Amino acid sequence: MWDAIFFSALAMTAIIAARYFASSGVFALATRFRRPGYHDRLGPQIRREISWSLVSAAIYGIPAGIVAWGWQERGWTQIYTQWDAMPLWYLPIAPLAYLALHDTWFYWTHRWMHRPRLFRAMHAVHHASRPPTAWAAMSFHPWEALTGAVVIPALVFVIPIHIAMLGLVLAVMTIMGVTNHMGWEMFPRRLVHSRLGGWLITASHHQRHHEEYRCNYGLYFRFWDRLCKTDRGLSERV
Repeated sequence: MWDAIFFSALAMTAIIAARYFASSGVFALATRFRRPGYHDRLGPQIRREISWSLVSAAIYGIPAGIVAWGWQERGWTQIYTQWDAMPLWYLPIAPLAYLALHDTWFYWTHRWMHRPRLFRAMHAVHHASRPPTAWAAMSFHPWEALTGAVVIPALVFVIPIHIAMLGLVLAVMTIMGVTNHMGWEMFPRRLVHSRLGGWLITASHHQRHHEEYRCNYGLYFRFWDRLCKTDRGLSERV
């Protein structure tokens, strides 16, 4: 049993690391074409971002691997594979619930990590990326990575979700994590400045957090920032 759990954790770590290289690599390449020179003289910073991200991949991979083993071998989780196991109307509800709960957890833990002592101990690694790049999406101190690694593994125990919808949640996490750190806005201005865009976090919103630190703490949605009056709008540099 322990061998199977070990190899499951190892496999998930490898998958997360590969996903990181693929997604960050694609958007780093897009940055080279969209913003020529943006990464010039950032070589040492990018190498640090990649090093910290590989550590984060292991921290994310271990609980994910344990949960994957438990799902397959013991039926521990609420993940299901049959389309008719739950009503079809429920399919989009689960990923929205996952994203909303993850966003809530992220907002409050992120804001908590901006307290001076915790910032120095946990969050300064991430903010050492000046300016942030696509490689910074998982560049976390291990303690910070741990706060993010437990959310989805915990939710699959309590909220039923189809395996395909779980894949959608992970895809949104990956894409938004990378694109919010690119240093340029990939989404159309018409969307970013629309009524819908006013509730979504994109690069121009998160960039302002990296510029001013004490604002724009959210991950996917601007709900908590607006409710708690920590939303300072969009960066003018993106």
